Amino acid sequence: MEATPKAATWYNVRDVMAMMDVKESKAYEIIVQLNKELQEKGYMTIGGRVSRKYFNERFYG
Repeated sequence: MEATPKAATWYNVRDVMAMMDVKESKAYEIIVQLNKELQEKGYMTIGGRVSRKYFNERFYG
């Protein structure tokens, strides 16, 4: 069975850097903070990436 391509569900550090116009260290800080919030809500997270849905919710309402 072949995997079908789908839209990415995660932002990585480069995405956050570009969207927020911040340096790499600040982008990682943002990702860590958002992932911490998600973990407190019981969600699993992936280091160095953040859920697109949650990021957009927190920054764009």
